[in-house]
Amino acid sequence: MTELATRAQAFGLIAEGVAVGLSAPWRLYLARGCRYLSLSVGDRAEWNAWRTHLGCPELSVRVYDAGGEIRRSSVAEVVLDGCRISVELVEEVSTDDLDRLLVADPSSVEPEER
Repeated sequence: MTELATRAQAFGLIAEGVAVGLSAPWRLYLARGCRYLSLSVGDRAEWNAWRTHLGCPELSVRVYDAGGEIRRSSVAEVVLDGCRISVELVEEVSTDDLDRLLVADPSSVEPEER
């Protein structure tokens, strides 16, 4: 796919991922004008699969307090033909996880480092 000029092309991009075996995102947001597409996934394996499939070079992590619960938001982004596509994973973490909160991929931390 060379451009995401229409809603059908944007949804087609997601359908292609699902067709090759990726889990369907649990939430999908497509901005008017097809210039922003956001996928929310349920776990780290899905997040890694989608960001690899889309070739997302931009990664960011944000940790925040949500009414007494600590949450970690991992976002991977790519721009395809003027459309910004982001894949987001929100996880609840505890204070036991503080040493890993800002690690881009917690699954890569060795067990003795945890």
